[in-house]
Amino acid sequence: MKGATFGEVFAVKEFRVLFGSFALLIAGDSIKMLALSVLVYARTGSAGLSAAAYMAGWLPYIFGGLFLLSLADRLPARALMIAGELLRAVTCLLLAYAGLPVWAMLALVVGSGLLSPVFFAARAAMLPEVLPGDAFVLGRSLLNVASASAQVVGLAAGGTFLAVAGPSGALAVTAGLSVVAALVLRYGLPYTPARKAGESGAVRQTLRVNRRLLADRRVRGLLLAGWLPCVCMAGAEAMVVPYLGGQGQAGMVLAAAAVGMAAGEFAVGRFAAPALRERLSFPLAVLIAVPWIAFALQPGIGWAALLAALGAAGLSYQLGLQRRFVDAVPEEARGQAFGLQSAGLMTGQAAGAALIGALGEVVAPGYAMAASGVAGVLVALALVRVLRPPAVPVAVPSP
Repeated sequence: MKGATFGEVFAVKEFRVLFGSFALLIAGDSIKMLALSVLVYARTGSAGLSAAAYMAGWLPYIFGGLFLLSLADRLPARALMIAGELLRAVTCLLLAYAGLPVWAMLALVVGSGLLSPVFFAARAAMLPEVLPGDAFVLGRSLLNVASASAQVVGLAAGGTFLAVAGPSGALAVTAGLSVVAALVLRYGLPYTPARKAGESGAVRQTLRVNRRLLADRRVRGLLLAGWLPCVCMAGAEAMVVPYLGGQGQAGMVLAAAAVGMAAGEFAVGRFAAPALRERLSFPLAVLIAVPWIAFALQPGIGWAALLAALGAAGLSYQLGLQRRFVDAVPEEARGQAFGLQSAGLMTGQAAGAALIGALGEVVAPGYAMAASGVAGVLVALALVRVLRPPAVPVAVPSP
């Protein structure tokens, strides 16, 4: 298969729209959760509630992923993405200016986030439609680079907005970014009809299609391969703050991880041919885990940042799975399949962080991080048959 180029990908107008709106979404979400965390802490003085506010955006993924994902295929993609941006804008304005009590703020974030997996699935499923073949894999690579970069920029910009305008002003900025993204989507993307008409209630159809996807051995294997190595890495990253004992140093290490992720995605997407990307999936999945084992030696902040960046670079292993995943799922359920992939990843990362966090209460943080690395290596070995592409049979000429 001939590899696509970044120039060819960016030449597609619809991809430029998806890319730009996605960068705005990630940056806005980073600002929103940081501002909400600061706002909750200022009102309550509780570090626990502040952390809960920061993580509240992740919690709805398991519920939306289980019960609502069929909407990604039953409704037009552009309308869904626009609705997601407008819902985010309204949520941010209510958080900023409605004077809600803390419990109501957290409930609003969780409630409005129930549809987040659906909005994400609509975007992800549109990508292979506008970028066929290898261009789709390169497009996913660029979106991952945009995600890592936008998180760093969003957190830095969020700190600036918080200093200048306070939490409410930062939330208002996020609302403005969401409105801009909605306009970009509305006037930049053509209308496309829904992939599939509703055959039953959304919840029933979501459960039925999820069972169908998970019952397919090929799809199930690719989902597990996309989830489990990242779960182990999330557990290790959750220990960075207690390991270093300070938010400032932890921020440097986590920023290094984001840079490593962006560099890995760019390098593998740009310089590896399609067949090589698929062969690299297994060694890169191992690379995610191995650097964290070295934390058992208690490295200082410089080595810690380097190790975190190296491990995060291995996340590019997922590029070698993307084409096979698109080929494995039914086209009429593509939106739900991508949504299930995302919801499982978000849920798994939260579970991984909780498990390694619990281990960190018993052993030193460095040892907990090393245990997460060992688990990651074992996971990669267990999934080696999925991570390695199937051998292409060689035709033997007739005598």
